[in-house]
Amino acid sequence: MRIAIDVMGGDHAPGTNVEGALRAAKEWQDIELVLVGDSAQIEPLLTEKLPNIRIHHTSEVIEAEDEPVKAVRRKKDASMVVAGRLVKEKQADAMISAGNTGALMATGLLIVGRMEGIERPALAPMIPTMQGVGQGLLCLDLGANMDASAENLLQYAIMGSVYRSKVDGISQPRVGLLNVGTETMKGNELTKAAFALLSQAPIHFIGNVEASNVLRGNCDILVCDGFVGNIMLKSLEGALDVIFSELKTEFTRTAFSKIAGAILRPGLRRLKQKGDSSEYGGAPLLGVDGLVIKCHGSSNATAVKNGIRLARHALMNDVVQAISTEISKGK
Repeated sequence: MRIAIDVMGGDHAPGTNVEGALRAAKEWQDIELVLVGDSAQIEPLLTEKLPNIRIHHTSEVIEAEDEPVKAVRRKKDASMVVAGRLVKEKQADAMISAGNTGALMATGLLIVGRMEGIERPALAPMIPTMQGVGQGLLCLDLGANMDASAENLLQYAIMGSVYRSKVDGISQPRVGLLNVGTETMKGNELTKAAFALLSQAPIHFIGNVEASNVLRGNCDILVCDGFVGNIMLKSLEGALDVIFSELKTEFTRTAFSKIAGAILRPGLRRLKQKGDSSEYGGAPLLGVDGLVIKCHGSSNATAVKNGIRLARHALMNDVVQAISTEISKGK
C-alpha cells in the first residue's frame, strides 16, 4: 500500500507531517509513504532513514489564502496537486493532506476525478460522541458542497453506509437525517424530499435527528447538506472550546476551586479525550475515484499518524471499490 502525503499542507507543515509519517512507517511495515513536497525542507526532518519512506520533490505550495480552483489549475507542481496526480496515475493508492480544504476538494474533482455515478462527492469527518473514543458519528456532507439535492443526500447515505460497514465493521449502520425535529414531515423542502428517498433506500434509515442529539451518538451516520453541516460542526467545536476554557478558568480561581479541579481532573481529561478529533485522523472525501483523506489544518503528529492509519485501514477493506459497486446498483 502506497500512501502519498502532502507534507507542505497544514498549519504546522512540514514538521508535524514528517513526524507523523515517521511514527506510522515504524508501526506499519506494510505501507510505503511518499512524502510529497520540498525535499530541502523535508530531508533535515527525517531523523531516521526508514526503507518505507521516500521523498517526491515538488517546487510549489498551495497556501491557505489561495483561491482553490485557480491554485489547483495553475500550480501544477504544488505538493497537493502532485499527490492527487499520483493517485490518479495509480502511483499511489491514497493521498492525505492537511492543507487548504477548498483546494483539496478541487484536487479530488479535477485531478483524481469523480467516481462514475456520483454527482457530488462529500467530505465525511467523524464527530466525536459521548459514547467514547472511537465511537464517533460519520457526518456527510460537512463542507464540500454548500447546496445539495435530495438525490445527493441519498448518495451520501449510501456512501456513508458502505464506509462505516467496511472501515468500522458495523453490519447495519444507522443513518439519520439532520433536521429541526424528529417528526416525519418536519423540515424544509430538501429534508422532506430526502426523507422520502431515504425511507425507500437499501440502508438502515432511522429517520430525522435533531442537532441537540448529535453528541449522544444515537446514529452512526448523519446526512445533511454542506451549509447546514458546516454550521453545526463549527457550533459544536466552538461550544466545546468555550466550555473547557471556562472550566479551566473556574478551577484556577481560588484555592478551594484548585483543590476541586485536582479531584475532577482525571474525569475531565477522559471527557476531553472523548471529544479529541485527532483520534480519528482525518475525513475521507467520498465519491472521488480514489482514496483522499483530509486532515484538520491544525493537525499534530498524532493526528497525521492516525490519518495514515485511517487510509491504511480503508485500503485494506477496498472502500473505494465497494462504494463504486454499491452506487452502480442504483443506476
